[in-house]
Amino acid sequence: MSGERFSSALENADDRIVAGRAADGDAAAFAVLVRRYTPMMRAYARRILPGSAEVDDVVQDTFITAWAQLPELENLERVKSWLMRITSRKAVDRLRSSRAHADIDLVEPVASPAATPPRRAEALASVAALSAALKELPDAQRECWVLRELGDYGYDEIAEELDLPLSTVRGLLARARKYIIVRMEQWR
Repeated sequence: MSGERFSSALENADDRIVAGRAADGDAAAFAVLVRRYTPMMRAYARRILPGSAEVDDVVQDTFITAWAQLPELENLERVKSWLMRITSRKAVDRLRSSRAHADIDLVEPVASPAATPPRRAEALASVAALSAALKELPDAQRECWVLRELGDYGYDEIAEELDLPLSTVRGLLARARKYIIVRMEQWR
């Protein structure tokens, strides 16, 4: 019973506590981080990479890196954003190496499961339209757009992540947004 209580307490603990225990080598605490953030990391990587096998590889590589580097993380409360940065780097590296395209066809539609069938169909169609628009963007614009709009990265973070000057990131994002706005006009 006490083991179950400990497990439940660990599952419900905040990131700082769980990450702190994991940084000290607690495999059970690290497993909590894996369960807590795998779905979000998979969804994020899926928006950058085309295949689910690659997505799983990126998430696995991220956790391998995280396990090794977690003791060096200074602000344990930011473990979520730290994991997402690692995921992003690994996904972008894989994208660069294969020159694959971001495929957001697998994005869950914005309509809730309780929505009417026409609303759900409309949500699926809008995701398909966005996916098509993203595929038409040049690689650099698409990477910037995905990191900013889906990854919630700041301009400085994108510049660092993609090893580009800040002014280039701003220009790429402006062009990508303009194109997306024009292509998605009918979905407003």
